[in-house]
Amino acid sequence: MNVILSIARTTLGEAIRRRVILVTLLIGVLFLAFAPMLESLSPRQNMVVLRSLTLGVIQLTSAVIAVVLTVYMIPNEIERRTIYTILSKPVRRWQFLVGKYLGAVSALGLMMALMTAIMLLVFLIMGKTEGAADLAAVAKVPVAFFIQMSLLAAVSVFFSTFATPIVNFFLSGGVYMVGTVFDSFFDVSKSKDMAPAFKMLVQVVHGIVPNFQSFNVQNAAINQGQGIQNEGLYYLQLGAYALTYISILMIAGVMIFDNREV
Repeated sequence: MNVILSIARTTLGEAIRRRVILVTLLIGVLFLAFAPMLESLSPRQNMVVLRSLTLGVIQLTSAVIAVVLTVYMIPNEIERRTIYTILSKPVRRWQFLVGKYLGAVSALGLMMALMTAIMLLVFLIMGKTEGAADLAAVAKVPVAFFIQMSLLAAVSVFFSTFATPIVNFFLSGGVYMVGTVFDSFFDVSKSKDMAPAFKMLVQVVHGIVPNFQSFNVQNAAINQGQGIQNEGLYYLQLGAYALTYISILMIAGVMIFDNREV
């Protein structure tokens, strides 16, 4: 366990020092800071649009950070030859991969926490909140986003065990897009006219690709009167769903990495 934590701490430090990550984070923070300056809409519309915009900024910025953090994870270590030094010590490959993933997720969590704190602070300063309970409802949304991005990071780590960074970027982005829009386009249960072969293909893809849309819970914080029934159970199910996929992806990644010559 000490080996994994040591690798995770090193990865966290490297992630925080990476300029492209810091620039992405800075852009997201600036959007959050200046978002309340939307004065052209009515007060009610302003509230809805502002929350939709700021939560969307956090989600998009986090997705970019999650992918950029992880696509170079293994290729960089090989290119710099640091992986040879690490693996020459009593470090197993699965420990290396798990440590790198935990370090990346820790960095992602810190950056998402910073963006969330700035968003809530701006809401408080600008008077864009209806009390502590309202703020707490908004703060829950980035928690679901963090679980979502941890799953996306696992997808990217899996691809990084065999794909180049550019290919990994498009593969991870493609999986995220398919997992986000799939239910909207292909509702197999309601489609009666779908060809059997295509229906089977849709069901296979639906079973393999994680359903990222399930983590988009912002409607309850944006629109009054909309809430999640049994919210605690729903978040618990989201966590279990993500953990299952993350475990499968990490096991598959370790199996590929174990058989790869580096």
